[in-house]
Amino acid sequence: MILELETAKKELADLIKKIAELGVSFKIEELEGEHKTLSGEINSDGFWEAGADANREILKRSKVLSDKIKDFRGLEQSVKSAYELSELAISENDGSLTGEILADTAALKAEFAALELKILLGGEYDKNNAILSIHPGAGGTEAQDWAEMLYRMYSRYAEKHNHKLKVLDMLDGDGAGIKSVTFSVSGENAFGYLKGENGVHRLVRISPFDAAGKRHTSFASVEVIPELEDDAKIEIKPEDLRVEAHRASGAGGQHVNKTDSAIRIVHLPTGITVGCQSERSQMQNKETALKMLKSKLIEIKEREHLEKIEDIAGDKSSIEWGSQIRSYVFMPYTLVSDKRTGYESANVNAVMDGDLDGFIKAYLSAK
Repeated sequence: MILELETAKKELADLIKKIAELGVSFKIEELEGEHKTLSGEINSDGFWEAGADANREILKRSKVLSDKIKDFRGLEQSVKSAYELSELAISENDGSLTGEILADTAALKAEFAALELKILLGGEYDKNNAILSIHPGAGGTEAQDWAEMLYRMYSRYAEKHNHKLKVLDMLDGDGAGIKSVTFSVSGENAFGYLKGENGVHRLVRISPFDAAGKRHTSFASVEVIPELEDDAKIEIKPEDLRVEAHRASGAGGQHVNKTDSAIRIVHLPTGITVGCQSERSQMQNKETALKMLKSKLIEIKEREHLEKIEDIAGDKSSIEWGSQIRSYVFMPYTLVSDKRTGYESANVNAVMDGDLDGFIKAYLSAK
């Protein structure tokens, strides 16, 4: 038992060192200084006399800083307390605390890994929910099956992180797979973690649809946008929209309603199309689709550093396809590799079951 405690003590000491290094790279003291300054502004007599927009931005920034500082300092103190407890147990030769200390050490190591990833988030919309759309490339059934495999991968990722997934729009494939699917992932920092999935995903495998057992390459695009709560930044003219009602398609049941309430909206100036079939009424589906359109337009505007929505060109929707970001090889060997970061995993089955944290951390670190 004492040997186990010595090992735990060493791991906790290493963790204290890593937290200190993280604090330096995170610039925790600078953030604490900024938070103190903002708190002074918020508590000043004239703060609430300023404009609503200015107040909102300061309050939002203060909350973000407060959460980050609280997470960092809380973990720092917990690790130090666990280390002191391990020292006490060893000095008094008390093996009764071994189970508690070992459990705490494992939990704190996991908490550090999660915090290390969370700290990398700094984008304006990183804390928002995410909306993902998957579209197969050319190749018929092969590509449509690949699109469905990617949808399953993100479903498993959401489950692992206790995020809620909701299908907004789905179009069945011809015999197998899906022609398209749009779904939301709701949870803390969902967009921040998933934004790096935006782009083209490539699959290499022995096709289950080829009787000759030949190797096939398939492509599918994944688009990730933040779900925006405040749509005051954008006004869409009714004459710029073509609204179409249609019968829902897809898995049915809890996902969609098999009625004519499904809505598809085309933004005529840009050609961007969004759809929703998950709500119970045509009006609700239209509201959700409009919210998705606004999110997509704002995301493109800010990504392209445009002054106004009207500057988005008609062919800008091709940006959704992006460039190939990741390859998933099932044969003749197994390897998932990200071309942007160089991060790789030979455990393709784990990745397809939603184990994406390594790829996400590598992307955020590189950014």
